Amino acid sequence: MSVTTEPGSLGPQISLFEHALRLHQQDPDSPLLRDGEPYPDDDLHHRRRHRPQTRKDRRLDGADVAAILDMHFGKADAPPSELADAFHDVDVPIHHNEHIAAAALRADRRRVRQTGRWLVRHSTDRCSATVGLALLAADWAEEDIPLIQTIGLLSDRFGSLAAEALRRRRGGEEALLWLAQRAAGWGRVYVIEALCGRGVYASRRWLLRHACDGDYLNGYFAGQVATAAHLHEAIVGTEVDDDLIDHTGRLLKIMADCGGMGMTLQHYPPASAVLAAHLAHLGRQAATVSRYVDAAVIADHLADKAPDRSGCTTEQRDHLVRQYVAVLDRQDWCDMVRADLDPDSDFFAWFTNVAARLQLRAFTDLTDGDDRWTM
Repeated sequence: MSVTTEPGSLGPQISLFEHALRLHQQDPDSPLLRDGEPYPDDDLHHRRRHRPQTRKDRRLDGADVAAILDMHFGKADAPPSELADAFHDVDVPIHHNEHIAAAALRADRRRVRQTGRWLVRHSTDRCSATVGLALLAADWAEEDIPLIQTIGLLSDRFGSLAAEALRRRRGGEEALLWLAQRAAGWGRVYVIEALCGRGVYASRRWLLRHACDGDYLNGYFAGQVATAAHLHEAIVGTEVDDDLIDHTGRLLKIMADCGGMGMTLQHYPPASAVLAAHLAHLGRQAATVSRYVDAAVIADHLADKAPDRSGCTTEQRDHLVRQYVAVLDRQDWCDMVRADLDPDSDFFAWFTNVAARLQLRAFTDLTDGDDRWTM
């Protein structure tokens, strides 16, 4: 992807777009460090955050922005730059907003596109850049994809609208996949939810192996990934590799305990079949700490909850717990976890409670005399 900026157009302060582009060029294949923070307009933004909130009816969110846009587009000769500082004193939604979308649809499409492009590319203030992206999200021009992807790299602020804008465009799945590979935190949630919601084709292999990056927020989309990417077919198919098995373990671990965030195993119809397939593959894998921990947490959740909470019958649940523990209690798995899991870490102190409930042999066999492993 290549996007250039126009010399001399940024003014005395760097634009949000240029900020994102420069950070991206430093590490093109990874999310921006700290999601690009601090932003160039941090001082102004922090002052604005402390303004008193006067509106109580959330249905009117975005109405002030829409009024400013209506006034602007009502003047035939008003340049986009007139809006550069127009949104300092109003609240700008960072998600799709019906008032702003309606204002975009009321105006001439060509002017809306030009204005959106200018604001995204040149705004030194995140509020005007957000409005510009919202205008592009009301359109479908494919040539704007690189522009949208670049500002979307600042994904916590712009990820939601970038995902909405890319979702509407031809080639949107590939564009969303590119951004998903370079987003973290809330931005990753927005983009992966958009991927799962539009139909999964080119992105299916990546979603099945890399969607969950270990962040707590993965709980919001794990079930959507399992469903949209047809995990139940993949894990019993002919192209099962370690990445797929390991990611399936992460998905199952998340879905076992993400109530209130996203889909749990209880509401995932193939849960028992996917658990059984993961277990069968796990028994043929080499022992690693991450595999040991994921399997133990899955077994602990299964054992701790009523069977239907995991989409299983009592017999299925009891069999799965016994078999997970049987793998974890193998000598090579015990030797590995005792050698590689740091007993002085904060995680170890938490995990010993899981091990105690399952009575895992690696944590009760003290033949090496290491008192740090005593439970």
